[in-house]
Amino acid sequence: MKQNFTIRQGAVDGVEVFLSVARHRNFRRAAAELGVTPSAVSQSIRTLEARIGAALFLRTTRSVGLTEVGEAFLERAGPAFEQLVAAGEIARDLGQRPSGRLRLSVPRAAVPLLLEPLVASFCQAYPDIEVELSASEELVDIAAAGFDAGVRLGQFVAADMVAVRLTPPFRLVVVASPAYLDRRGRPARPEDLRGHACLRLRRSGGALAPWAFDDDNGAVEIDLPGPFIANDYPTLVGAAVDGLGLAQVPAPVAAEGLGLGRLEAVLSDVAPTVPGLFLYYPSRRQVLPKLRAFIDHVKDRGGAETGDTIYRG
Repeated sequence: MKQNFTIRQGAVDGVEVFLSVARHRNFRRAAAELGVTPSAVSQSIRTLEARIGAALFLRTTRSVGLTEVGEAFLERAGPAFEQLVAAGEIARDLGQRPSGRLRLSVPRAAVPLLLEPLVASFCQAYPDIEVELSASEELVDIAAAGFDAGVRLGQFVAADMVAVRLTPPFRLVVVASPAYLDRRGRPARPEDLRGHACLRLRRSGGALAPWAFDDDNGAVEIDLPGPFIANDYPTLVGAAVDGLGLAQVPAPVAAEGLGLGRLEAVLSDVAPTVPGLFLYYPSRRQVLPKLRAFIDHVKDRGGAETGDTIYRG
């Protein structure tokens, strides 16, 4: 079947002209209000009437009135057009000033460590923006899921995203409770881990994450057995604090436990470094003022070290 490449005439074409004529009951006054010629107004009304299939106005040399069809059309078209105009004003407002709802997809571990202080100061600075955090380990398609931006470890940010650094690079550390290490011993080499209870991370795609190390031969990854699996780092840290086994987690996630003596780090000499956390979003051309305000806030709070923007596509 042959395709029709003609764009269908819009249902709202001529409605504004109709409403102006109906309000003034005069073609010339409507033309003056709209900034067009009276003939242009007449042509627009004739086109609208042809599309509807009925006359909308009763015209004489002295007056203009509405037909029954025109009255019925005015009753529905007036409020609908006002809503359409209001929708345009709201959209224009959202596109010109920081306001509306800012939706962010973030990993659970990043919320207390990083985003809570950022969001608190941001909400105070921009009271017209409502921040919504969706904490999940899933690597969601932020555009398809309706998020303005996401937060992820740098190695998991897609190459076609714009990325803003939130943290410096940090290490993945192997930690366990002092009680566990006293009971089972302290591994001196990655190979020693096979004799230990290793707590494992299940990635959003379903695979178990191997443990990574940097030794004299470069980066190595090891698949290890263990008694416990979780899909986020805070849960692994909690299990390690409880003495269930060893966990490999980002250093900032384990910092509190290490500082309080609830955890102890081992194999520090072969701990790998990862790029750190990044805020990412699809394109500079699509950045609304609410997201631009958040990006600028991140840069202001983080300073030069954590405020650089990297275009990856």
